[in-house]
Amino acid sequence: MADFNKILNPGDYENGEINVVVEIPTGSNHKIEWDRKNACFMLDRIEPIAFAKPCNYGFIPQTLDEDGDELDVLLITDQPLTTGIYTKARILGVMKFIDSDEVDDKIIAVVEDDRNNGNAYQTLDDLPKQLIEQIRFHFSHYKDLKKPGTTEVKEFADAEEAKKVITEAIKRWNEQ
Repeated sequence: MADFNKILNPGDYENGEINVVVEIPTGSNHKIEWDRKNACFMLDRIEPIAFAKPCNYGFIPQTLDEDGDELDVLLITDQPLTTGIYTKARILGVMKFIDSDEVDDKIIAVVEDDRNNGNAYQTLDDLPKQLIEQIRFHFSHYKDLKKPGTTEVKEFADAEEAKKVITEAIKRWNEQ
C-alpha cells in the first residue's frame, strides 16, 4: 500500500477541491484509521452498530488537525465507498466539532464529479436537512455508551470557513 501523505497533496483547496482518502464507508461501525507511522489502515475498534457512520469518513493528506491526526472529511455519496481509495472532492463546508476538549473539525465534501446526482450539491444548503441532522446527531452521541458528554457539534459553516480550517491544517503539517 502507498503512503498517501507522500504521494498525494491536499489538492487545490483554495479553489474548493481537495484530495480525500476514504477510511470508513457509509454505514460501517468499524473505526478504521490511517496509521501514519506504518502507512497503512488499522482497525482501531468496532463501535455499536447503532453508531454506524452516516456518511463516508476520510482525511485530507498532508494536513494535521489540532487533535494531531490528519484533517477529517465527511464525504457525501449515494453509496458507500471502499476503504483505501481516494477521490477529488468539492468542499461544501465544515462541521466545527469538539471531541474530549480537543478541536476535531470535519470538512464536509462531495465527490468532484458525481454524475449520478448531476453534481446537485454545491453548498451545505443543497444537502438534505435530514442528512445534516443525522450527522449532527451521530457526532453528538456516538461516544455516549463509553464516554458520555465528551463530544459537541458547535456549528456547520460554509466553504470559506472550511478553507480556513484546511489552511491551518496544512500549516501544522508543514511545521511538524
